[in-house]
Amino acid sequence: MGRTGIRAEDFRINEHQMTISTTLLQEAIGHNVETALAEDVGSGDLTAQLIPAAQAARASIISREAAVLCGTAWFEACFRRLDAKVEIKWFTRDGEAVAAGQTLAEIGGNARALLSAERPALNFLQTLSATATATRLYAEAVKGTHAKIMDTRKTLPGLRVAQKYAVKCGGGITSALVFTTAS
Repeated sequence: MGRTGIRAEDFRINEHQMTISTTLLQEAIGHNVETALAEDVGSGDLTAQLIPAAQAARASIISREAAVLCGTAWFEACFRRLDAKVEIKWFTRDGEAVAAGQTLAEIGGNARALLSAERPALNFLQTLSATATATRLYAEAVKGTHAKIMDTRKTLPGLRVAQKYAVKCGGGITSALVFTTAS
């Protein structure tokens, strides 16, 4: 039910505006999610182990406040890493404004996997939506002027690509993102 890849058109970002390659995004998502699950779950989730192994569960993701949604690919990757068969149905997309109390998604799958992936998944969704929301507020404030809202290097360690993506979803301009390796 969810996306299989990251494409600019999936997120209503014009190709000419996208300065983060889809390959770089996919690599960042994989690395971010792997790191987050390792930190949060480690060698096992004791709480999830209290639930029968074959137990299925369903949940709804509801916004607590008005925001600009961002981070759905990270959210999905958290769950898919622990349950490849998880079903996720989104009712909105990255870059769209959402209202308080709005249902963003419905999810279903193995209860243990859902419980274990839930916190890292929501952390990504909340952090990236907060960045996109703040960017949108500033972008709207300077609309009609020559000023532009642009990202910087002031990102959380390990989340530079994710936060640059969030800035783009919020309507900001993303500076070129180039990584070089030592030879």
